[in-house]
Amino acid sequence: MAAHSNRRVTLLCRPTKHLSSGSDPKTYWLVGSPFLPPLTVASLLLRLSSDDLHKESAELRTLIPKGFEVIGALAYGADADADAQAAVHAARRLRKLLYGEEEGDNRPVIGAVTAGSGELKFFVSESGKSNSLEEVDSVVEEEHSEKYVWENGCLVRCELPIKLPVYYPLKNTSDVEKAFVRAIEAVVAKLRDSQAVYMLEALNKTSMDLPAPIVIRGGHLDFRADLSNIRPLAEGGDNFDVNSLPCSYFSVISKGSSAFSVENADTIQVSVLFNSLGPSSASAVPVAEYIPAQDEARLLVVDIKLDVLCYASKKLPLRHAVSRLIIPGLADQLNALQNSMLPNLLGQHPQIKPYHFSPPHVLHPITVFYELSFGETEMKQVEVRRSLHTRLGLPFDRPLLRIANALDFSKLKNGGLGSQQKGSTLLRDVHIGIPNSGGKCYFALCLNVIFLDSSENVMVYAVSGGSVSLVQGSYEYFHYLQDGFNDSGWGCAYRSLQTIISWFRLQNYSSIEVPSHREIQQSLVEIGDKDPSFVGTRDWIGAIELSFVLDKLLGVTCKVINVRSGAELPEKCRELALHFETQGTPIMIGGGVLAYTLLGVDYNEASGDCAFLILDPHYTGTDDLKKIVNGGWCGWKKAVDSKGKNFFLHDKFYNLLLPQRPNMV
Repeated sequence: MAAHSNRRVTLLCRPTKHLSSGSDPKTYWLVGSPFLPPLTVASLLLRLSSDDLHKESAELRTLIPKGFEVIGALAYGADADADAQAAVHAARRLRKLLYGEEEGDNRPVIGAVTAGSGELKFFVSESGKSNSLEEVDSVVEEEHSEKYVWENGCLVRCELPIKLPVYYPLKNTSDVEKAFVRAIEAVVAKLRDSQAVYMLEALNKTSMDLPAPIVIRGGHLDFRADLSNIRPLAEGGDNFDVNSLPCSYFSVISKGSSAFSVENADTIQVSVLFNSLGPSSASAVPVAEYIPAQDEARLLVVDIKLDVLCYASKKLPLRHAVSRLIIPGLADQLNALQNSMLPNLLGQHPQIKPYHFSPPHVLHPITVFYELSFGETEMKQVEVRRSLHTRLGLPFDRPLLRIANALDFSKLKNGGLGSQQKGSTLLRDVHIGIPNSGGKCYFALCLNVIFLDSSENVMVYAVSGGSVSLVQGSYEYFHYLQDGFNDSGWGCAYRSLQTIISWFRLQNYSSIEVPSHREIQQSLVEIGDKDPSFVGTRDWIGAIELSFVLDKLLGVTCKVINVRSGAELPEKCRELALHFETQGTPIMIGGGVLAYTLLGVDYNEASGDCAFLILDPHYTGTDDLKKIVNGGWCGWKKAVDSKGKNFFLHDKFYNLLLPQRPNMV
């Protein structure tokens, strides 16, 4: 029986969300940081290789950013003490592979156990030199986890493109692998050389008052500093020294900011300057050394792109951020690329590039290597992403780790002027922040926007006691007369379709351009639904035609709900709420005499009261958000308003088109 510890485990994630059923027990790695309090769990990563820790360590080495580390394991089992001991043992073995023998043994490690019922027990092993475990009674779930991580943390990034020259003898081409390994080792040695120079600057260009860049020389770096026990050095005064500056020197984000996330974190850019010159009192001249080759040789130039993203405390001295985070990160990426390229070095060597992502519900960024010689839809790339979704506990019907989802640091370089979609100036997500005159409620299911009543500054919803279910993700607002095209009186369904397709584009399910009215008509002709004479007409289309176009252009299937009268639409609110909670796509409402886009519902299941969040494509004005909202072109509509007027006509039928998310990653 384990003794009890007075230590505390702090959970920044919710482990029960990850846990599988007892019939399929799994092991999870617990990830923490030396910059957070001991035994703080920031994330859980599923162990994919049950019998090969070397493979696990190779994948996790570049996936987990420097500044975060494996601090334990969670396992299933009925014998808490024995299974916790096994979890600790596995975590220590993994830590030795990742961080070395000393790091594997000398840190406290968590062993967590669940029997599958959802109940968790936490144990701590203080040292690898002892087999004793202590059960932790104090377990705290931190409510504001992103603030906990990012209020006093920042990102440190380094891009390093390298053209690596590799010479090998023609008589013995097998030596090319040895030459390549030596070349990689030479680069790593050069990164640690006392003559190397590192320039650091703030990446956020939106601030007008940025601190000046600083230069740190390799001779001032400490490669053995203990990140968990570093005290900030004194700064300021007359004895200003760049080697004493902490990461907070480059902090440009207000500490009072409420936007705590990977995307909003302070980011420090590190540039590597391989400068062999340094201050010297001795005069010298350049020297060229000539070493003749003994046999005929060939030069192979290997293009390598390194891109390291690390997490650091703002109190960490900048020189330690370089020596203990950036340089080890670059070395790990070089070694990973070496292992990937060696098998086919003389052939068409793979084009491998790292990308950084911030997946939902994962507090820290991750780094993924993608082979660009494969298209994103090719099965090899799909399987790589599916494996990552499995490890991270991400859904399999969201393309969350495609290249288009990668963190875009060019936005910071350009003063925040980057765009997710080139050339697009259309309004997005116009429903965000819309007030209404409904009853007040302080909680709603699946709520991803907040409505504020400007007069009282409280959250309000269209239905008293209702639950709001909304579109998930971004869309663009398409309406009459956009782009100088006059479709007033006949193009509302076309505009609703364009809004729906923009949603699939912005969620990266597709990269096709949003089709014009003519292209939509041409698609219907090509599938045989319409005659060729249909192209160029002002003929209406409805929900069924929209489903045909979505299937042809995007491969998206749709569900259609038919109602005989507008009076029946409120009866479908429960089904519509379920759609927004599970699929999250915009809905087209057709039939009757007008077409609309539905963005959400507010539904009180007990009373049956409901309201519909309508995006109206019949708007003909300029893209003025205030004008659109104040004019009711996007807003909550009751089936029958307070004056007794029916929004949905009782003598007309309606078809509701519910696009389904593709089951893809």
